[in-house]
Amino acid sequence: MALFILCTGTPGAGKSYLCERMAAHLKFTWLDCSKIAKDENFIMEYDEEYDCPVLDEDKLLDHLEPLMANGGNIVEYHSCDFFPERWFQAVFVVTCPNTALYDRLKARNYNEKKLNSNMQCEIFCTILDEARESYKPDIVYELPGETKADAEKSMKTVKNWYSMWKRK
Repeated sequence: MALFILCTGTPGAGKSYLCERMAAHLKFTWLDCSKIAKDENFIMEYDEEYDCPVLDEDKLLDHLEPLMANGGNIVEYHSCDFFPERWFQAVFVVTCPNTALYDRLKARNYNEKKLNSNMQCEIFCTILDEARESYKPDIVYELPGETKADAEKSMKTVKNWYSMWKRK
C-alpha cells in the first residue's frame, strides 16, 4: 500500500518546519500546496479583505491526483476538508500556543483582519476539528509546533507512527 501523509494547521503553527524534517527523514516528497497553487496559478481570485489569494481547489486536486499515484508524499496545506479521505493514512495537525502564533503572524505582516481570523482559528481548534470531521479519528494526530523542541517531539511521534505503519 502506498503511503501518503497530510500535514495541516493554522498558518504560522510550524507545518513547513515539520514537513521539511519529515520529508528528509522519511525520504518522501513534500508537496507544499500553497507553493504549488502559486507556481501553477491555481488561484480563483484575490481576497483584498484578507490580503491573500483564494485557492482553486479543483485545479489543485487535479494537479495532485497523478502525483499521489505512487505514494511517498507529504501534502502540506492550512486547510484539509477538501482533500479526498482515501488519499491519507495519517493526518498530522500542527498546533501552536496563541502568544507564539501571534508573534509569527505579526512578523509575516498579516493585516489585522487576517491575523485575528487566524488567531480565532487556532483558539477554537478549527483545523483540528476540521481534520477530525473529515478523516477517520484514528489517523488524526495533534502535534505541538511552538518550539524546535516541540518539532523534535513531533518528529518522534511521526517516526513512531511510521514504524507502526510499516509493520501492518
